[in-house]
Amino acid sequence: MVLRSRAPRRRWLLGLAVLTAVVLAATAAVVVTRLVGSDGGSGTPAAGTPSATPAGPPSASPSPTGPPPGADITGPLNLLLVGVDTRVSVPGWEPHADAVLVLHVPKGLGRAYLFSLPRDLVVDIPAFPKAGYRGGRTKLTHAMSYGSRVPGRPKQPSTAQGYELLRSTVSGYTGLRIDAGAVVTFGGFDKLVDTLGGVDVYVDQRVASRHRRPDGRHRDPAPGGYTGPQMVYEKGQRHLTGWQALDYARQRYLTGGDYARQRHQQQLVRALVRKILDQDLARQPERVEQVVAALGDTLVYSALGGRRIIDFAYALGELPAERFVLVGLPGGAVGRGSGYRGEQLTKVGRDFLTALRAGRADAYLADHPQLRVKT
Repeated sequence: MVLRSRAPRRRWLLGLAVLTAVVLAATAAVVVTRLVGSDGGSGTPAAGTPSATPAGPPSASPSPTGPPPGADITGPLNLLLVGVDTRVSVPGWEPHADAVLVLHVPKGLGRAYLFSLPRDLVVDIPAFPKAGYRGGRTKLTHAMSYGSRVPGRPKQPSTAQGYELLRSTVSGYTGLRIDAGAVVTFGGFDKLVDTLGGVDVYVDQRVASRHRRPDGRHRDPAPGGYTGPQMVYEKGQRHLTGWQALDYARQRYLTGGDYARQRHQQQLVRALVRKILDQDLARQPERVEQVVAALGDTLVYSALGGRRIIDFAYALGELPAERFVLVGLPGGAVGRGSGYRGEQLTKVGRDFLTALRAGRADAYLADHPQLRVKT
C-alpha cells in the first residue's frame, strides 16, 4: 500500500457509506475492531476472538488545520468481502463463507474492480496452528470454518479467527495483499438494505426462491429441500427490500448455478453503491450513522496496521460510480457426479488475476469483454 499526503475532502462521509456498503463482507488480518455475534446481534464477542473497540462512525468533521484520516493512502488497495452463513439455531455451527468477493483499487484510486471467487473453489489452505488445522487442499468455503475452531471449545467457534485463515487463503491464491475487509452475516446484509430504504436492481433472469414464500416467511423443510409456495423474482427492473435482496443473492439452483449467484451478488453491491450516491449521504451524516449502526454486531472489520474504516473512507470517497467495474471470472467443475471435488477458474479467469497484479486489468478486459458483468 503506497502512501502520500492529500488535501482534505468534503466527501469523506460518502466514502464511509460506500465502504460500508461495498465491503459488505471483507477479510483482512491483524486488528479486529468489530465482532460477529448471532444473526440477532447479541453483542457478545465470539469465543476465541480478541477484545477490541468497535470502529463506529465519526461524530465530527476533521480539523481544517490538519490532514483528514487516511489522507496518505493512494493505493493500490485490496479489500476482501465475505458473506457468512451463521446458523445460530445449530449448537456449535461453524461459520461458512458463502460469498467471497475481492475489491481491487489500483494506485491513484480512480477505478475499482470487484470480482468473486467461487465458494467451492479448490485451493490450498495453509496450516493454522491456533485452530489446530494442519493445512490441505479443499474448498475455499472451508477456510472460514476450519479457521474458526477454538481448541478445547468445540461448540464456541470464532468467526473472527476463521476470517483470518480465509484472508490468508485468498491472498495466497490471488497473489494480492489484503489491506482491509469485513465479514457480514446474512442478518447484517438484510438490515443494511432496509436501512437504505431497499435497493433497485435489474433481475437478469427468472429466479425462484428455495428458501422464502412470497410473503417473506421461510418455506417448510422437506426431504431434499423445502416445500410450499415460492417467492419468484421475474426478469426486469425490481425494487427489493432487505429480505428480498438477501434471498435473491442466496439462490444458486438456477441456470448458471453458483456463477450466476456470484453475478447477482456483485450486481447488488453495485446497486447499493448507486443507492448511496443517489441519497447524497455526504450531506446527511445522521443517515451514515444509521447505515453503520444497522450492521452493529453482525460486522467484523479488520485492517493491516490498525487502519480504521474512516481512513479507507477518505481514500475511496471520490471513486466515481461509473468506474466501479464488475468482473465475472469463468470456471468449471473439478470432478463429476459423486466424484465432484469443487470448482476451478479457467485459464482466462486465472490470467485476469495475473493482469490485475501487473496493473493491466483494463487492457485485459478490452481483450476479453465477456468478463465484464452488466448491471
